[in-house]
Amino acid sequence: MFAYTVRRCLLGFLTLLLISFVVYGLIRAMPGDPAAISEMQTQNVSIQLSQEQIAQMRKYFGLDKHWTLAYRDWLGKTLRGDFGISVRWRLPVRDMILTAMGPTLLLSVTSLVLAYLLSVPLGLYASHRSGKPDERVLSTFLYILYSFPSYVVAIFLLLIFGVELGILPVSGMRSQGYEELSTAGKVRDLFTHMILPVTCYTYGSLAYYTRFIRSNLAEVVRQDYIRTARAKGLTEGTVLVKHAFRNALVPFVTLIGLSLPTLLSGSVILERIFAWPGMGRLFFEAIDGRDYPLIMGLTMAFSVIILLGTLLADLLYALVDPRITYS
Repeated sequence: MFAYTVRRCLLGFLTLLLISFVVYGLIRAMPGDPAAISEMQTQNVSIQLSQEQIAQMRKYFGLDKHWTLAYRDWLGKTLRGDFGISVRWRLPVRDMILTAMGPTLLLSVTSLVLAYLLSVPLGLYASHRSGKPDERVLSTFLYILYSFPSYVVAIFLLLIFGVELGILPVSGMRSQGYEELSTAGKVRDLFTHMILPVTCYTYGSLAYYTRFIRSNLAEVVRQDYIRTARAKGLTEGTVLVKHAFRNALVPFVTLIGLSLPTLLSGSVILERIFAWPGMGRLFFEAIDGRDYPLIMGLTMAFSVIILLGTLLADLLYALVDPRITYS
């Protein structure tokens, strides 16, 4: 397994090089000058950049070079751990990503845990009650949930609970005066801000995971060893949990591995709607401001976690299925 892991890491490094080369070329082809856009976004009565200062800024960020030469310089700095300075905010890209990572993980990890904790029993129940009226109602409801776009639901939730009822905050991660609250007050304030975005993050995944588990169990329960377990007099719950669900874990492990990238990538649209200060919103603002160093830093962070997620899914195969080996 060690040799397989080393080969996958080397292949992943080459993949990152290719991704960075292609993405850098694409963003440099985007219309708009980042220096000019940044100057307009930060301009006020006390800050007005001269043409000479804008030219110096373009030189500093490599905008005066051909994109292949600028990419070479960017790659050299990145390999040394320097992701550069944001064009718009004049802050280190690495610090900005680390700052935005916490709020995104707070939403995505909470959503992922809730989705898995609820989808497993719901999937087992749907498989146990297959064909019954209550299972059909549950499956129909989950199908409807999965069909609704999250951004549409987010707008409706904001209008109902934020505007009409006024019982939940509509934007941001904290209220004004957050620092003056007690510890319990801070927890309560953060919890109320999380309710709507976590709901929008979770419902689609919950519907998909539940249907995924049910469909895999429906295939497993038709196997001969399941009929043998039932013939031994085992209860249906024991057959489903200890025999069927365990053998349906291989595709479920794949789903877990492929879900890991969402932990960092977040949702650009949802974080924008709820003004949540996470990586998705930061990525949107970076593209809007043509912030090349920040776009590249976020792209590489997303790419690394996607590659690690697929590698972890492959390695977990051997843990849940002894027949799989990488030697």
